[in-house]
Amino acid sequence: MTSAIPVNAHEPGQQKPARPLTMFGPDFPFAYDDWLAHPTGLGEVPEGEHGTEVAVIGGGLSGIVTAHELMKLGLRPVVYEAHEIGGRLRSVEFEGHPGVVAEMGAMRFPPSSTSFFHYVRGLGLSTTRFPNPLDVDTPSTVVDLKGETHYARTLDDLPPLYREVADAWHETLVSRARLEEMQAAIRDRDPKAIKAIWDDLVERLDDTTFYGFLAASPAFASFRHREVFGQVGFGTGGWDTDYPNSMLEILRVVFTAADDDHLSIEGGCQQVPVRLWESGAAAPAHWPAGTSLASLHSGGRPLPAVTRLHRTEPNHLTVTDADGGIRTFRAAVFTAQSWNLLSRIACDEALFPIDHWTAIERTHYMGSTKLFCLVDRPFWKDVDPATGRHRMSMTLTDRMTRGTYLLDQGEGKPGLICLSYTWADDSLKWLPLSATERMEVMLSSLREIYPDVDLRRHIIASPVTVSWESERDYMGAFKANLPGHYRYQRRLFTHFVQDDLPERYRGLFLAGDDISWTAGWAEGAVQTALNAVWGVVNHLGGRTHPDNPGPGDLFDELAPVQLPED
Repeated sequence: MTSAIPVNAHEPGQQKPARPLTMFGPDFPFAYDDWLAHPTGLGEVPEGEHGTEVAVIGGGLSGIVTAHELMKLGLRPVVYEAHEIGGRLRSVEFEGHPGVVAEMGAMRFPPSSTSFFHYVRGLGLSTTRFPNPLDVDTPSTVVDLKGETHYARTLDDLPPLYREVADAWHETLVSRARLEEMQAAIRDRDPKAIKAIWDDLVERLDDTTFYGFLAASPAFASFRHREVFGQVGFGTGGWDTDYPNSMLEILRVVFTAADDDHLSIEGGCQQVPVRLWESGAAAPAHWPAGTSLASLHSGGRPLPAVTRLHRTEPNHLTVTDADGGIRTFRAAVFTAQSWNLLSRIACDEALFPIDHWTAIERTHYMGSTKLFCLVDRPFWKDVDPATGRHRMSMTLTDRMTRGTYLLDQGEGKPGLICLSYTWADDSLKWLPLSATERMEVMLSSLREIYPDVDLRRHIIASPVTVSWESERDYMGAFKANLPGHYRYQRRLFTHFVQDDLPERYRGLFLAGDDISWTAGWAEGAVQTALNAVWGVVNHLGGRTHPDNPGPGDLFDELAPVQLPED
């Protein structure tokens, strides 16, 4: 989806309207949203291939998008899923209280995720603004550090130190990462300019941690400034759990506005993959109008978990599932968490070249823990007559809870509180505790910040919680590259272009959150799904329309920079 205003919609002498920031690159600046929106579609396969079965392993967002688009092209996706459709788009209801959902995985989506929102809007789903700290739609924010609590409606309500930190962050990005140049190039959708800037940054910063980048900036010469930034950050909150990660991961987020102006999906984000599974296509190739993924699967359900994946002659892929079913395919797309290929699924080494196996093994994942509780009403909107402040606010703290989010469900409905949202080491602190034990610690922490609020008396249902690092088939919340991992990520992302691979390694395509450059954001899952669709079509002898070339067609000019490996 591009800007609603055409690039040339201005009078001579007038300034050209700015296009929005989108996740257009920077590693691979291909216009996935334009490719999706083009009236010619994503391509075609030869009529003789219509109805050909293609295995899609994993029923998360990436897998369902892959299957949905392959179905529209006249192929027959065979989806395997160990649990339920949705993956880390998981919306959970509270027992006895239907209609209110807790988002256990993804919960906030930037408008710059234009390919993702192609599907959200196509499905007719509604969105609302997500209450991030200091967001214009967040009634108030409390920052609690080292026992000092500050109440704010805007950044200017906080002590001057916080403005200094915000200014230091912006100055560092402008002076050391060419922020304004890159964002101008992204707005203009200028691949050459993007690549000139980004390729230089990749070569200079691949070996640099986020913390090292900050510490080397004169604007962050003060440890106190780095400490406050790590605890509070700007946008979604604290960034210190990312401090060990590659600085490139951070720049991908800030360049593309992935951390800004977030939206949530009313009724839960799991609706996106579930509805794509259930929705009939209006005019698919080969299949009757109204054919859906559900209708192509017995009982309307995916096949069970994959337990074995191996190659068989001639250049086929054979899949064994948990019920003992064995099926052979000419093409397959693997969208599940890639570590499953190392531990949960019996694989032969012939699936990938050894360098790709190494990249899978080196993938680094961030853990994440959330706990939600349901309360009788959004009591936090009550105003204390003595202070004029809200009874409770969106809260950032250095205590165990780290981030607490207040989610208004509407007039006359219960309120929803994400008592704690943590990552990495902070997530591991919760891992041994049950949901009830976690809640007790969280309530204790919040009592120190809000001594006059009896939060417990408002709770009306048992809490729901998740730690993604302990989820059996996930083993982490999202990929986050460490310094020096760029080369590994490049191998995984570019795997969909297989013409240069030996023939014995072709036909199996990687997609999903951890294959993408922008892991942790649904847009990356969608973009890699679309890469895989192009890969399958190309593998089966199909092609894109000349007026709407796909990511593989433009690969040579847009390919991520290749760093030397000697």
